[in-house]
Amino acid sequence: MELKLVDSKSLFLCNFELMKSSSFLDKKLRFGLSGTHKLCSCRGVVLKASRSSASYDAASSVSKENFILDEFSCQKNGKNCSGLYLRDVRVLDASDDEYGGILINPQTLPSNPNIFASVLRESLSHWKMKGKKGVWLKLPVEKCDLVPIAVKEGFQYHHAERGYLMMTYWLPDDPCMLPSNASHQVGVGGFVINDKNEVLVVQEKHSAPDLSGLWKIPTGFILESEEIFTGIVREVKEETGIDTEFVEVMAFRHAHNVAFEKSDLFFVCLLRPLSTRIAVDDLEIQAAKWMPLVKFVEQPLIQADSMFKKVIDICIARLGKRYCGLSVHQLVSTFDGKLSSLYFNTVEDSDSNCKAN
Repeated sequence: MELKLVDSKSLFLCNFELMKSSSFLDKKLRFGLSGTHKLCSCRGVVLKASRSSASYDAASSVSKENFILDEFSCQKNGKNCSGLYLRDVRVLDASDDEYGGILINPQTLPSNPNIFASVLRESLSHWKMKGKKGVWLKLPVEKCDLVPIAVKEGFQYHHAERGYLMMTYWLPDDPCMLPSNASHQVGVGGFVINDKNEVLVVQEKHSAPDLSGLWKIPTGFILESEEIFTGIVREVKEETGIDTEFVEVMAFRHAHNVAFEKSDLFFVCLLRPLSTRIAVDDLEIQAAKWMPLVKFVEQPLIQADSMFKKVIDICIARLGKRYCGLSVHQLVSTFDGKLSSLYFNTVEDSDSNCKAN
């Protein structure tokens, strides 16, 4: 095997054969190469090579083409000697992200905890040497026994969903620059009013004692990858059976430490009813009805709460064309090429029926 070594002090060329076993290499570092291969590299640099006689019980979870050129020292016939050898580096199957980080493939993780611990440790060392930054480890539920091992190696919890736990590891010595978990939940409320000046209202089966007896507008949470304007239409349909059309976002509230120390964004939307027959969702809703706007506003709980009262005042002002909400416009940005929903005021639109003072 011909190997070229270059450093700042010397330049030399040596020829030698790498055998299948050597007395100075321990079992983990023995390797074999078929024939003679030409490599050109420097000490400590990752080399790419193929081999004919090697196998691991980690199977497909380990990349078998990573080697590191390193030094060894030994004694032969009472004399000190030194040389170079290729150290096999077992690395988890992973891909690079666009920020210089690593995305570990969750489908090929070793099922054996001992193998996972060994390969994970070696992978982290390998990636750090290559100058990688953040490491993302997605552990499916069926491999939850690997979580304590990752924690022991320094991984931190990032977020969890029904089917997996996401963990992260920051390799550089600099402060961690990985983004935090989602900080907000998004809720919506639908102000649905018909031609008779009646508001669609509900009483929930499960509500705080302070809200007992309150007739309120239908509310709910936006689902993952769901738009605000489609989410509120879905929620109203689920709770009351009424079909609606989104008109505008009237206002939104921003609050903190609402649930599990997360912040909350709540969007109040004006909707136009497309049907009249109510069909209550028995799981969530105690009752639903069309309620005259005047009686809705006169409820003591609404009159006593400045937030409730202000929202209703805004909706009434919109009905009188003294206020303009935010209508939805779907646009494609050249930055990411994706379709997005932009909500903005359309007072300058000649087709708009909204005329603000």
